[in-house]
Amino acid sequence: MIDGLVEFSWLRFFIITMCLTQVTIATVTIFLHRHQAHRALDLSPLPSHFFRFWLWFTTGMVTKEWAAIHRKHHAKCETADDPHSPQVLGINRVLWGGVFLYVKEAHNKETLARYGHGTPDDWLERKVYSANPKSGILIALALDMLIFGVIPGAVLWLVMVLWIPFWAAGVINGVGHFWGYRNYASADAARNIFPFGVFIGGEELHNNHHTYATSAKLSSKWYEFDIGWMYICILQWLGLAQVKKVAPKAKFGGARASIDLDTLQAVITHRYDVLARYLTSVRQLAAEEFSRLKMTAQDGKRFRRLLGQDAATLTPAVREQLGPLLARSERLDKLVTMRAELEALWERSSASHEQLVRQLQDWIARAEASGIRQLEEFSLSLRRYAV
Repeated sequence: MIDGLVEFSWLRFFIITMCLTQVTIATVTIFLHRHQAHRALDLSPLPSHFFRFWLWFTTGMVTKEWAAIHRKHHAKCETADDPHSPQVLGINRVLWGGVFLYVKEAHNKETLARYGHGTPDDWLERKVYSANPKSGILIALALDMLIFGVIPGAVLWLVMVLWIPFWAAGVINGVGHFWGYRNYASADAARNIFPFGVFIGGEELHNNHHTYATSAKLSSKWYEFDIGWMYICILQWLGLAQVKKVAPKAKFGGARASIDLDTLQAVITHRYDVLARYLTSVRQLAAEEFSRLKMTAQDGKRFRRLLGQDAATLTPAVREQLGPLLARSERLDKLVTMRAELEALWERSSASHEQLVRQLQDWIARAEASGIRQLEEFSLSLRRYAV
């Protein structure tokens, strides 16, 4: 084995490797994802150029390609046009072959033209980063072997090159749409892999991100931690970044005696929080009904899927199977029906404000007169939302 310029123990070598992979993860989540793809924050030239160089040096990824593919993923999520949906393509194909799906979509000129707008287009990008995307990682290989030795340097280089293809293209795009927990019933299958977003830069909180895609902060619950947001706060404190948008926090005031346009606007503004609280209320009643009707575990599982945490993955066959279940409980059937009516308030873009206010007034009146405690309590909370 040819020695490098610097001699390290394997423990120190491991620590250095993990630190460098964290720099790469931070580059992807801060620069590519939150800054370029979603415009959730602005970066000053210094970190922006460093991140662009680091991407070229360690991954060979092109900013325009990554941003375009990710934007298309959001626009076409869980459909046949989604570049990497495990709900469509299967978890194994995305988890283990996500990088190949990325490369395939990167050759789609229509995707780049439609979704790749606003990405860097200066001399460096045209002549170096985009023109020679693989030259950076070859230079990195030579430097790694020179500094650490042939074998350790090659190992470090291989880990750096494979880190993003596996963890980002595979785990986040695959596991993040297949396994985990959900804070919000977003219109797709996105899930939070783990509440402590440290290992993959905060991208573990994928359901939160798909619910509030333009938020620079991915954590939303008190027990969740987004290390990427911590990095952004440090950059902002140093004057190197400016946050443009974060997810709105639900605001509450006194219960309104009458339902008006302000109530409607507050409900629509906080619609994801509204639906999450509704589902919590519904699950409480569902537990009571499961016990009263002596439902089987399979029936309970099917109903929980309908309640919203997997709404995006329901097939017509599953919905048909739920018919007999709902026929056994008038209260469960009412909960499901009223949930659809509640969601329609923010989905009917053609209705006037006056029509939507009347629909909300009617919904709350029926909920308060339903005789279902959970619905009555929830309708009272709707009166308290504030803009």
